[in-house]
Amino acid sequence: MLSRYEQFKPELLDIIESLEQFYMVTHIDHNGSITYTNKAFLETSKWTPKRVLGKTLWQMFPNTEIGQQEATEIWEHVSNGKPWSGTVEKVSRVGDPYYVKMTAIPIIRSTDELVSVITFELDMTKDVQLHQRLEQIAFFDYETGLMSRHNLETTVNKSIAQKSSFAFVYLAIDHFYAIQDFHSNESRKEIIQSFTNRIKRFFQNSQIARVGVNEFVVLTQYADWFIEGFNDFLDRHPIYIENDPLSVTVSGGIIRYPEDQETYTNMMKAAISATQDVMNQGGGKITTLSTASHKALNRKSLIHKKLISALQDHKLQVAYQPQIDSQTGDVLLYEALVRWYDDELGHISPDELIPIAEEHGLIQKIGEFVLTEAAQLAATLHHANQPTNISVNTSVREFKDPKHNKQIMSILQKASCPPELIQLEITETFAFKAEEENSISSQMKVLKDAGVEFALDDFGTGFASFRYMQSLPITKIKIDKLFINSLTTHEQTKKLVNGMIQFAKSMDMYVVAEGVETEEQLTLLKQLEVDALQGYFIGHPMTKKEITSTLHS
Repeated sequence: MLSRYEQFKPELLDIIESLEQFYMVTHIDHNGSITYTNKAFLETSKWTPKRVLGKTLWQMFPNTEIGQQEATEIWEHVSNGKPWSGTVEKVSRVGDPYYVKMTAIPIIRSTDELVSVITFELDMTKDVQLHQRLEQIAFFDYETGLMSRHNLETTVNKSIAQKSSFAFVYLAIDHFYAIQDFHSNESRKEIIQSFTNRIKRFFQNSQIARVGVNEFVVLTQYADWFIEGFNDFLDRHPIYIENDPLSVTVSGGIIRYPEDQETYTNMMKAAISATQDVMNQGGGKITTLSTASHKALNRKSLIHKKLISALQDHKLQVAYQPQIDSQTGDVLLYEALVRWYDDELGHISPDELIPIAEEHGLIQKIGEFVLTEAAQLAATLHHANQPTNISVNTSVREFKDPKHNKQIMSILQKASCPPELIQLEITETFAFKAEEENSISSQMKVLKDAGVEFALDDFGTGFASFRYMQSLPITKIKIDKLFINSLTTHEQTKKLVNGMIQFAKSMDMYVVAEGVETEEQLTLLKQLEVDALQGYFIGHPMTKKEITSTLHS
């Protein structure tokens, strides 16, 4: 043992000998030939001492261009006196691949001449093979052998980088869940396999991915007229289950790069949108998205991109629309409304902004910004002895965070805003979800106990349920402008609004009518005994500066 390491200083001998207990070790001379291996190396590589001694470093690597190149690069590195470390593929005596974490240490004379190289190796075969299996799962659908969604995105992005034109075709099997209800699980698999065979036959030489249970994407060079003929092909080649023909059709959308969309995300969204349009019309057709729809999608994408910067650069603003007492005309509350103007996009309305913010997880940041501004205004009015409530719209996504109520209270405390001056407006969709999820309703109750009030916005347009009127801490309802618009022109609407008011009052709730735009509406709503009014006839949204300018006058 000592003769092998006599070139080393004595204090290194113990360390090197100890490493042999845990690592596969080889000694290689200055010509690249193996002069020694330990038992661990022999056991893993299947070599015998007699056969391995005199073999070269290159013979331990796969006899492929990549394998031999890797061995050469390692040798060049250590020949220059530099240690090398990395994970490499090696080959056993019988030709089986195995993987090691290798560290190669050059032994250099004082004349900078290479004497030998010692390699220490840890067997990483199981880890590498597991990674390869996981990668295989990530890149291919195990049931069909088609590309996975992850692989599809990678492939599309490569084609975009190469600026290669192609059609992105989204296909969904129509009424699939109804079909599978009539067949066994084995038959369902057979349907998918048979459909996969047909999609491969029709779209030959195209790349195909499975992106859902019954959804597929084809990347192809075929023309639209050919793609649209896939349903005819399915009709001529029906799927047989237990000798019975099964009629299968698809709904689909064709998006072309670069004419229609230029990113994977936008292609997928546009194709799904086109497919959904077809499904809404009965299915069984593959079509393209209209130019107007593409423009709308591109605008949504640009809004999302610019919204991130707008939030970081404090470009959003808050306007406050007054709400008055129906009898006295006094302003009792201001509703905080987010506003955003962009030089390129122009004015982005809340109806356009909020859904995009919710889709991309930015609604929490917008909500935090609006509540902070609202709390500061409420605190300013309160300290000026003109206490006025401020109402803020909130979303169920915000309350999905179990600590959202604490975040709200923290914002109010920092602004020195009494909680009783803040009202949170929720929609019927929100109320429906809150009724189902205890974490949301419990947060609402904590806030109510602290003094925060809850109003039900857009009453009558969502998931109407009398149950959440009892279970949730709602004290106000707001009748949607949809009903107020036709209040004076349709007798049935008048009766409906009157019924809403009477119902709310029977529940001891405060009633607000929003969207009041004419004096005739105002007069009738007073007669129907609405408690408060809001709308352009009552007052347009105002800035914080406009509201506070009267404090010292």
